[in-house]
Amino acid sequence: MKLGGRIQGAIEVLDDIISRHTPATNALRDWGKAHRFAGSKDRAAIGALVLDALRRKSSLAWRMDDDSARGLTLGVLAFVWSEDVKTLKAAFEDDTHSPEPLSADEIKFMEGAKDLQSAPDWIKADVPEWIWPSFENNYGEDAILEGRALLERPPLDLRVNSLKAERSAVLKSLEQFGVEPTPLSPLGLRIKAGTSLDRLPNIQLEPAYLTGEVEIQDEGSQIVSLLVEAKPGERILDYCAGGGGKTLALASQMQGQGTIYAYDIDKRRLAPTYARCLRAGVKNVEIFQPPMTSLNGLKGKMDRVLIDAPCSGSGTWRRKPDAKWRLSEETLLLRLKEQQTVLAQAKDFVKPGGFLFYVTCSMFAEENEGQIYKFLETNSGYELLSAGESFEEIIGDGKAKPWSEDGCTLTLTPHATQTDGFFFAVMQRKSESTS
Repeated sequence: MKLGGRIQGAIEVLDDIISRHTPATNALRDWGKAHRFAGSKDRAAIGALVLDALRRKSSLAWRMDDDSARGLTLGVLAFVWSEDVKTLKAAFEDDTHSPEPLSADEIKFMEGAKDLQSAPDWIKADVPEWIWPSFENNYGEDAILEGRALLERPPLDLRVNSLKAERSAVLKSLEQFGVEPTPLSPLGLRIKAGTSLDRLPNIQLEPAYLTGEVEIQDEGSQIVSLLVEAKPGERILDYCAGGGGKTLALASQMQGQGTIYAYDIDKRRLAPTYARCLRAGVKNVEIFQPPMTSLNGLKGKMDRVLIDAPCSGSGTWRRKPDAKWRLSEETLLLRLKEQQTVLAQAKDFVKPGGFLFYVTCSMFAEENEGQIYKFLETNSGYELLSAGESFEEIIGDGKAKPWSEDGCTLTLTPHATQTDGFFFAVMQRKSESTS
């Protein structure tokens, strides 16, 4: 396909996402099935255009004075990919599969008729208008910077499985991909994201992945796993285990000694954990499927309980930009109720003197500090500890630090720590619990 055909493909996919509210992954898959003549490079280019448009949907629409799929696609080409307008005009004229020729207004806006600096702050940050007051209140003078950091393409982060390999050896085996050590996680490797047509490698085809030496895991997720400080011989419950990413990270810290109990209310999310444990050589994980009554024998016996709570996913908007525009007030309220429920359920599994960890991939205070403070108000048997001290001890001083409102809880962000957004808090159950 020529450039014009790829642009038309991106417009069609974006129109499906915007007009029918189709998830981006599904829209791209459906387009590919309906256009089997398109090669892998064509599909990758169309996907890159679509995702870059969704990351900056508000600001592109404002600069183009057009929020249609066509306007957003042209905005990406002009303002993100820095394509020359004359080149685009020629590409449209040279390809029968291209969209309609550029209009005079489109050319005017693509050449910078509207300065983004005069736009409202929520548009500069590309954060949905309805949630912007909360976002701004949380991050203050850094709110626009935090929002704009969520617009960048994310890198591919890997976690070295210390049960099978050392970071130096994996660095060498993957050096062809330009892999580098992550700046914070001592177990992390990073392949930087490119621009325009650049593609990240498919690491899942590489021997290091197939043999379990590495797992795909954002550095932020690696850090919150390290902050749990899992010890060999302990009994740990990963209460919202999902696909098992943090379960595997904790297991490697425990060096095969002790037991991790992985549970999730959704069997489908939990299913990949079985194969991932086998590949990683993890033998100290017991997987519990719903209903929750299957966990009754664990109540009051866990040294550590990790809650990776259901949330808005706002910290992962770099990777799933369509989720930013699907999020609604109703959905957020539902997530808040779910978070309160899992906190109320999971606390009963912590033994006296044990620890309860609350994690989200959200950047909203309502889902983070707000939930912790509410929990502590009604559960006097728990006290909040300083996660900041743990961060300095484990990650080290003199490095990028997470954002913190209270000096105890932590929020990793793309702007502050160059990771996905993750919230982390640790509470200890008092030896004489009253709740």
